[in-house]
Amino acid sequence: MKGLIPAAGMGTRLKPITLAIPKELLMVGDKAIIEYVIDAMKEVDIIDITIVVGWRKHAILDYLGSGERLGVNISYVVQDNRNGLAKAVNAGKHIINDESFLVVLGDDFFYPKTFLKDILTLHNTHNADATIGVAEVEDVTRHGIIKPGENNNIVDIVEKPSKKDAPSTLGCMGVYVFKPVIFEAIKKTKPGYKGEFQLTDSIKILVEEGYKVLYSKIDGEHIDVGTLDDLRTVNQRFLIKQKAETKK
Repeated sequence: MKGLIPAAGMGTRLKPITLAIPKELLMVGDKAIIEYVIDAMKEVDIIDITIVVGWRKHAILDYLGSGERLGVNISYVVQDNRNGLAKAVNAGKHIINDESFLVVLGDDFFYPKTFLKDILTLHNTHNADATIGVAEVEDVTRHGIIKPGENNNIVDIVEKPSKKDAPSTLGCMGVYVFKPVIFEAIKKTKPGYKGEFQLTDSIKILVEEGYKVLYSKIDGEHIDVGTLDDLRTVNQRFLIKQKAETKK
């Protein structure tokens, strides 16, 4: 299985830092956020990884290079127009073979790094067309929110709903496993929230067309590093966990 990491966003809410540094290269402890994502992919034996770049792309290439330093093989594709996550995933279409592939956002921090094992096991065991990593969230307006059904099926999914319109408090965590059928759904996707092509809307098309779309709850800790407060929080928690592990 191949891995795909979207890393083309501008990090608007993290300005002024992201005027010079891509948000995926912001440091948590002694490593960039995106490096933790790569480490997690290695944990499940995914070493062929494509990074979707755009804004400040040269900095990401300089940091990651070919991937040899990290023990993986990295290739790059460019999302010329930053017009939504669905289009970022679609940018990697020509690299994905006729098999399932893993997508993890490059600006999300997860702990522990073994968080991908369960979602991949569920996806493969049930031969799903798409499997979405979710967790309970406090602020539904920052996430795609699913309506869960029986046997881990997704009945509906909505991008960043208001609190009163949210079908649950289970939010997408930026972790997805797809069969290539997702590319046909992206082709049918129209601009949605903020006029962008939302991956949530592409997943909704799969649900409506009767494909097997499942959800897998992600245990552990997850922080979407989207604001300066998020960056401070994740570093504080990382230091606490690092000190606790040192004492063991």
